Amino acid sequence: MALVLPVVLVAALAVAQVGVVLRQAVLVTHAAREAARAAAVEPGTAPAAAAAAAAVGAERTVVSVSRAGGVVTVRVDHASATVVPVVGALVGDVPLSAEVTMRDETATS
Repeated sequence: MALVLPVVLVAALAVAQVGVVLRQAVLVTHAAREAARAAAVEPGTAPAAAAAAAAVGAERTVVSVSRAGGVVTVRVDHASATVVPVVGALVGDVPLSAEVTMRDETATS
């Protein structure tokens, strides 16, 4: 029992860390959608960056916006910190990214 307990504990912490990373992945996808919508209706990159920062946080986040052919594409890159004890030291930060393309409404107005 005493030999199995540490292994079970590390496995449980690893499962918890996977849950944290999956939550961050959903937030990054949401941030990309929000940023793409902001970029689609407002010119410039500042509204998109602000929308992504509001959704996922400005720390460890890079937002890039490109416009071509009547569409706007936003890519959000985020480094998810591993915050669960023991597992975080073993794994390190996890890079997450999402890309969303929408019709550029600023080009038609």
